[in-house]
Amino acid sequence: MTIPLGLVVTLVCMFGGFAAMGGKISVIWQPWEYVIILGASVGTFIVANPMKTIKDSGAGVMEAMKNTVPKKEDYLVILTCLFSLIRELKSKSRAEVEKHIDNPSESAIFAAYPKVLNDEKMLTFVCDYFRLILMGNARTHEIEALMDEEIATMRGDKLKCYHSLVAMSEGLPALGIVAAVLGVIKAMSALDQPPEVLGAYIGAALVGTFAGIFFSYAVVTPIATQVKIVREKQMRQYIVIKQTLLALMNGAMPQIAVEHGRKAISAADRPSVDELENATLATGNAGAGGAEKKAA
Repeated sequence: MTIPLGLVVTLVCMFGGFAAMGGKISVIWQPWEYVIILGASVGTFIVANPMKTIKDSGAGVMEAMKNTVPKKEDYLVILTCLFSLIRELKSKSRAEVEKHIDNPSESAIFAAYPKVLNDEKMLTFVCDYFRLILMGNARTHEIEALMDEEIATMRGDKLKCYHSLVAMSEGLPALGIVAAVLGVIKAMSALDQPPEVLGAYIGAALVGTFAGIFFSYAVVTPIATQVKIVREKQMRQYIVIKQTLLALMNGAMPQIAVEHGRKAISAADRPSVDELENATLATGNAGAGGAEKKAA
């Protein structure tokens, strides 16, 4: 909820300071100037981006507003899910493990982790690389390079909305000038009016420049930055999976493999060694439902 708080602080300080200098707040209220600037910026945003990116930009802004990032409990669920799969791989035959990978919707392991099962991209990522590991022919460095390429592609897709918002923010000051020029044209057509009327027209025109700069640097750019931060944190989950699976390919035991993944988590969200150990121990013989229930 830092975005609404930041906007409130910005507006209070800006309009409060303007009023304290003796300015009239009513002068800034020029709705048609705002219609020109915001309408033109939305229009150019639609022209510059495919519909998929436009929809994703809306979703990204909502995620930034809600701060939809993985928490410690989410990482614990991912790690315990991987632990269960690795333990299955180490203790069962290839045919038994393939049942979980080929049909995860009917897997008892994945059923214990709705977060992983319901995330189609994450589920596909996990199953694809477990399938490659089961084949047994791929080298570790080849799998690592493939993972890096896929993660980079996913990151690029995730950040398309960020780049589109940044482009929009960069265009807002120029559109503010356009609105200001239109206001000046209106003022020039009223040169025969009294000075107070002409002054009001010129003041209204300058509001366009102010609004373009304000919306660019005080609204859209900070929101775009927050979208990038949230999306980057969401991608961290795939780095955790990658490190865990690479450790598995290098011969690590299940508990050591998930420890490699744990180390890839930011310190602020990283579960402790004891928390991870307790979560993996809670999986028991029937699967790892305990950690998921705890996270819920």
